Amino acid sequence: MPEESKAKAASPHGGVRVMTGNEACAEAALAAGLRFYAGYPITPSSEIAEILSTDLPRLGRKFIQTEDEICAMGAIIGASLAGAKSMTATSGPGFSLKQENLGYACMAEVPCVVVNVMRGGPSTGLPTLPAQGDVMQTRWGTHGDHSIIVLCPRGVRETYDLTIRAFNLAEIYRTPVILLLDEIIAHVNEKVELPTKVRVVDRVKPEVPPEEYLPYAFTDSDIPPMASFGTGYRYHVSGLVHDETGFPTNKAENINRFMERFGRKIDRYTDRIVRVDRDFQEGAKTAVVSYGSTARSAARAVRMARENGTAVSFLSPLTLWPFPEKAMRELGRLVDHVIVAEMNAGQYAHEIEWALGCDAKVHRVNRVDGEPIRPRQILDAIEEANQS
Repeated sequence: MPEESKAKAASPHGGVRVMTGNEACAEAALAAGLRFYAGYPITPSSEIAEILSTDLPRLGRKFIQTEDEICAMGAIIGASLAGAKSMTATSGPGFSLKQENLGYACMAEVPCVVVNVMRGGPSTGLPTLPAQGDVMQTRWGTHGDHSIIVLCPRGVRETYDLTIRAFNLAEIYRTPVILLLDEIIAHVNEKVELPTKVRVVDRVKPEVPPEEYLPYAFTDSDIPPMASFGTGYRYHVSGLVHDETGFPTNKAENINRFMERFGRKIDRYTDRIVRVDRDFQEGAKTAVVSYGSTARSAARAVRMARENGTAVSFLSPLTLWPFPEKAMRELGRLVDHVIVAEMNAGQYAHEIEWALGCDAKVHRVNRVDGEPIRPRQILDAIEEANQS
């Protein structure tokens, strides 16, 4: 079941390119095996749909511009049930509209990729300006208890890599995976060297005949094999809590057994899913934590502080959810102050405060005015923390 054991495909792409994050996302999705895209144009994600509207039909695959975001999310769930790797991309209010069907995909254990290019909110908000205000919505936007996987790149090449990883994780863990960009990453042009080969993972298919197949069987891995509709396997799919057959159940014993496996299938693999970029410096009493485009300002601020002779550690999560609790707690034991920089009012900082407890004091650096956080702003926070 380890993802490394199932690799295999080569990408026809590659070479040195100048491209944006949205372009990298679209191209990586094709390399990962995307066969079906449904979406509705919305700034700042629209270029992803624009590119795929040309490339998917050219490759004999499917592109649909739906009448709204709700329909788009439903369409990719249906395509995935039929065996096609599927994706949608959206921004701000469009992501809000997808939440009910996102919960359905979680409950029905349907692999798919949802790209959310964040913009300022709530509501229509700041359609053309950067923000990181959807961090908690990716975790808790849909209702009920559920695990989720959310990846957050900091540049164009990382967007390419994490888009492919999003597809692979969706297939491995039979779940929706959210790729969380911000407007700066989506539209910045960068020179990148793309790989000529990528590792692509396909979902585990049943090895039993249709009459013996249980779509939600309890397996050693906690991840049941998934048959594709149209291949002779007929089974029931529902947003209701169900038993191994897929049909609804109200029996407490069955409900508990399902919900425990449902959460466990991601929680037990957290160490495999979580990736962080850490640069801990010996003797540092202060650390900076940041993600997405803001992590680049944070990295610059850390370099400036070190050039001034100040020891500072740095941690940047590439996996926002599951929360990188182990890495955060390790950091908290090493430093006295943790500065959390993010373009919202402090969403991820709240989670970090919970993780660190009394081990370190959390200082927040935030902007919600559509402007990026500058390195100088973070450097000022570093100097202030060191003097406290």
